[in-house]
Amino acid sequence: MKKIYTYGHALEERNLTIADMHANKAVGRKMTQVTAQNAQEAEIIADQDIDMIITGSDWYPDVRRGAPNTFITAALFAGRYITNEEILAGAIDAAMKGADSVLTPRSLDVVEMIANQGIAVQGHVGMVPSKSIQLGGMRTVGKTADEALAVLEDMRRLEDAGAFGCEVECVAEDALAAISKHTSLITNSIGAGPAGDVIFLFFEDICGETENPPRHAQSWGDGAAIRRQLDQERRKAVKGFKDAVASGDYPAQGHVVSMLAEEKDKLLEALDKRA
Repeated sequence: MKKIYTYGHALEERNLTIADMHANKAVGRKMTQVTAQNAQEAEIIADQDIDMIITGSDWYPDVRRGAPNTFITAALFAGRYITNEEILAGAIDAAMKGADSVLTPRSLDVVEMIANQGIAVQGHVGMVPSKSIQLGGMRTVGKTADEALAVLEDMRRLEDAGAFGCEVECVAEDALAAISKHTSLITNSIGAGPAGDVIFLFFEDICGETENPPRHAQSWGDGAAIRRQLDQERRKAVKGFKDAVASGDYPAQGHVVSMLAEEKDKLLEALDKRA
């Protein structure tokens, strides 16, 4: 563990720093990153020694409670923060609460604006979902030399804007292997093969909770089957509740508390007088 001060000047410990990431990149040590939406998921991830967690900025405080010492990135959702002022305020708020970095899919000006405030920031290259309409849909990017070079150019622009890393989504694996040697960014590969410095997957995909997972995902569990079983058990329980109310079996004597006998007599007497 490394002692660090957060952006809000709180003295804490982290499993990983950005300097460590660059040292790992230099020697080819792969790192791992998994999404979390709440403290329960974050605790599971941290317990299994995953290097990094990424979460939405609104979920960050709860996720941090589950993983107090894990490097956590807070993603600034495009629809949550609209203007540059809102984006910067969101980034500062997340950093003040202890987020170790923020991620934004927005413009280079936005990345530079956040970096200029001393906040560790990451961008997003390749198949950025919010830009898929411009790419002809959800598809792999970088299958041609021109597209691969364009991804590298995006990385270099992020470097110039002050980013330390980027999410690389659905890029041809051999394209990333070739261009990653030409960037200093910490690359987080999701659907872009093993050449990324960080291999990244969604928690629900790993746990087998996604009914139709993307091609790049693999599960090491069968959470979907457990969810279906839980759904059936919930349906059975809710029906049981309705049937018990209809039959008069619920609430039963063990579920209620009665008045003191003498107080009930007083109440009935008082009600009779009112009638």
